[in-house]
Amino acid sequence: MNTQEAYLIDKARVRLSFNRAAASYDAAAVLQREVRARMLARLDLVKLAPQRILDAGAGTGSAALALAQRYSGSQVVALDLALNMLSQAGAKESWLSRMTGFGRMAKICGDLERLPLSDACMDMVWSNLALQWCNDLDAAFTGVNRVLRAEGLFMFSTFGPDTLKELRAASQADPDYVHVSRFIDMHDIGDALIRAGFSAPVMDVEHFTLTYDDVRAVMRDLKAIGAHNAAQGRRRGLEGKGFLQGLAERYEAFRQDGKLPATFEVIYGHAWKGQPLTRQADGAQVIRMHRRT
Repeated sequence: MNTQEAYLIDKARVRLSFNRAAASYDAAAVLQREVRARMLARLDLVKLAPQRILDAGAGTGSAALALAQRYSGSQVVALDLALNMLSQAGAKESWLSRMTGFGRMAKICGDLERLPLSDACMDMVWSNLALQWCNDLDAAFTGVNRVLRAEGLFMFSTFGPDTLKELRAASQADPDYVHVSRFIDMHDIGDALIRAGFSAPVMDVEHFTLTYDDVRAVMRDLKAIGAHNAAQGRRRGLEGKGFLQGLAERYEAFRQDGKLPATFEVIYGHAWKGQPLTRQADGAQVIRMHRRT
């Protein structure tokens, strides 16, 4: 197996992990909640009144419900790879419906890289910390562009290369296997948006540090949100006691003020779907785009 193949995401493993973590996800998803809140705040700066919204990688539906409440009268479609996550979203929707009469969320179990939706059916696509589970970012962005109507908004967050850098460094003593996924650089994400036909992509980045008493607590948190190692090049079966002990010892080099850090680089982005391509007299296609980074 070459290096590129080793880092490919095993989608069956991802689905299984998130199905198992559905019940524990909300209690453990501290970072996901914070990033969601910051993304929602950014919408204050966007003039948009979407009628149909796709939450791609919706998880337990917290963002989908928040978007439906924010844009009164809209329909939100919650899409996730894991059926159990959507079941949790349905339970939240039922509770909200009993309290407020809300009932406008559709749920689809599907893959962000192969959106099972018709062309130009959405005014906005939202995705919070889900794109890192894609193997082909070009395919994902092309699909998002396809389902958006002209001048529709794509708003997303994903993890960048510094994510879990401490865990990555501590696991490098076992180089024959992949222990931490690779994450795509902000500028490469911007380039992929341009290739997919988006206009005026805007990107920025924040770093978050969560702190823990020991490395086992780091691993427990990742397990509770379903963020298992899903790389094809991962070690199959349980890690040996020797590796885990060595991992804990190497991670200690990062301890500060009595705590072990876990760094997460969060990349935010938004871009607009341009107007349909126009044709010149000679049949050439022309579209004008402006990029900001």
